Amino acid sequence: MTDLGPVAWPPAPIRTERLVLREPEARDRAAVIELLASPEVGTYVGGPQPRDELERTVPGAPSRRPGRFMVALDGAMIGQITLTRATGHIRQAVGKAELGYLFLPQAWGYGYAAEACTAALDWFAGALPGEPVVLATQTANVRSMRLAAKLGFIEAERFEAYGAEQWFGEWPSVTTSD
Repeated sequence: MTDLGPVAWPPAPIRTERLVLREPEARDRAAVIELLASPEVGTYVGGPQPRDELERTVPGAPSRRPGRFMVALDGAMIGQITLTRATGHIRQAVGKAELGYLFLPQAWGYGYAAEACTAALDWFAGALPGEPVVLATQTANVRSMRLAAKLGFIEAERFEAYGAEQWFGEWPSVTTSD
């Protein structure tokens, strides 16, 4: 299951102070290839993908699927966020909504990831009230660990997978108490 259940897709673009979270568009293709081919981006996600292969396989308009947001700054894609039900890449996330994010290296260090992820999580909490979100990252990925903490994810466990120690956290959707 990779869908978001009863949530209508796509939502209207989500606007923050500096960013827009929206569906992929044809103009995003070059940035998607750059993102997936980047050695820096690939460091903690299995390595960069070969650029020539991406040039052949990435469609003219990057795929649209429920839960995939392109993050745009001044109209240009700088990253992507996914909020999808995990399909089994790690057992702890199966069937749960999982947050994923990738940003171009030139967008690092400006708070864009925190701003965009906060907006996506706020949207998710409104669309599926009370449903928790999970996140997994390598403990060696200091930037991702810092972002997870800033977003309010709480460590649930650490484990070995993909040849490295992984951190698994949960984000409790805000619910009203009685």
